[in-house]
Amino acid sequence: MKLREIAHSRTGDKGNTSNISVIAYEAKDYPLLVAQVTAERVRAHFAGVVEGSVVRYELPRIGALNFVMTETLGGGVTRSLALDAHGKSLSSALLDLEIEAPAD
Repeated sequence: MKLREIAHSRTGDKGNTSNISVIAYEAKDYPLLVAQVTAERVRAHFAGVVEGSVVRYELPRIGALNFVMTETLGGGVTRSLALDAHGKSLSSALLDLEIEAPAD
């Protein structure tokens, strides 16, 4: 299933760094996010886009993961030649990540 089926996202960017939060719709799905949406998977999902590091921060009280991705926006939003390299596009792409459905 797609990540978007159990979570939504919020984004931001500063310079050449993009910040994407993935927030579970329901608290019961947060452990699934923690287990399957790792920094390594996010970096692999954005191969060719993220040239720097991907650091994951866990926010269990709000059922969210926050990913800080460096060297991601083609030199920075105001310097990039990409039409829309901003975090909003990247968050939509991240929500296309395939994850295993929980065994209910």
